[in-house]
Amino acid sequence: MDKIRRFIDVAVPVLTCNLRCEYCYITQNRKFLNALPMFTHDAKYIGKALSAERLGGICHLNLCGGGETLLPPEMTEIIHEIVKQGHYVAIVTNGTVTKRFKEICELPKPILERLLFKFSFHYTELKRLNMFDVFFENIYRVRDAGCSFSVELTPNDETIEYIDDIKKMCMEKLGALCHISVARDETKPDLPILTSHTKEEYVKQWGSFDSPLFDFKLSTFNVKRKEFCYAGEWTAYLNLGTGILKQCYSGNYMQNIYSDLSKPIKFSAVGKYCNDPHCHNSHVWMTLGVIPSIDNIPTYADMRNRKTNDGSEWLNAKMKNFLSQKLYENNKEYDENKKRSVNKRMFIMSKITRISLTGARFVKKHTPKKLKIEIGKYVRNHQKKYKDEEEKS
Repeated sequence: MDKIRRFIDVAVPVLTCNLRCEYCYITQNRKFLNALPMFTHDAKYIGKALSAERLGGICHLNLCGGGETLLPPEMTEIIHEIVKQGHYVAIVTNGTVTKRFKEICELPKPILERLLFKFSFHYTELKRLNMFDVFFENIYRVRDAGCSFSVELTPNDETIEYIDDIKKMCMEKLGALCHISVARDETKPDLPILTSHTKEEYVKQWGSFDSPLFDFKLSTFNVKRKEFCYAGEWTAYLNLGTGILKQCYSGNYMQNIYSDLSKPIKFSAVGKYCNDPHCHNSHVWMTLGVIPSIDNIPTYADMRNRKTNDGSEWLNAKMKNFLSQKLYENNKEYDENKKRSVNKRMFIMSKITRISLTGARFVKKHTPKKLKIEIGKYVRNHQKKYKDEEEKS
């Protein structure tokens, strides 16, 4: 059985979409009319940049665009080249770009069995555009080709009136209910749940789908993580267009993996000082085991799989086994000295990140020499604050 070494969340630089979902982060920021991206490197180069040798072993990579992931015509070849490295790849998609599904399903079987299509069930938009048949036909297409799939719906207030219809359609078309995610309001810094209802009402409305994904994600939503996290070491966040690799969504820059393919990729953990208000995609990062000190967390396979009424499952055996592992089973944890070193560095970096948000004003106030002195004072001050905080804990 292949062992999972790392998880890389890959941002595909596409901000355009053929749907207009009101709860979408792209719609919230009015970016859905942006042009398709220009990739700085071809598929073969991208594949080599993400080789198992550079990443330290076989990894799980999640490809997700800001808009529709499969709109860029380059995606079929990029997916092929990444999976050829031995990795397991998930693709987030709205399920409507039939041309791309047909292309992908022509790839060799050893490639297809390492693919997981995460179909976002945008019910109201599919209803408005009369595209239900297209959506489900593409699910059947990848399933019949040997790929794994999962179907999830982003809960939103506009869809509540259709809950019974959605359940009926899922049972008829899929033999199981879709999974339910938790939408976040990206216009607010604390990333709260995107709803006008109370949390109790929200749970009552959407908990009826009996989705492990919804249950776990909701249990960690708006809970600030203070445990030692190996994001940046066992996981990372990559911009597929630029090659910029970060520790996590709000983590520090690590390197540009496209700059020199002969150089190894250097990883570095976030530790206890994550910049995010909460782990809003905990259903991936935490279930894969990025915080080993937390016990009794379900597997990522649990978040994606469903058993259908005919006894089949959404994940094929190969994908299910791979996503049932934990990262801490296949990676070495830091010793206490290294943890302290990481925490100290990340504590200071988190403070510097805050002043960098108003960095323009900070820099204008000082000459280069004075600026260097001020930053030195700032670092020393927060080194003391870190020591005080550690003694308290």
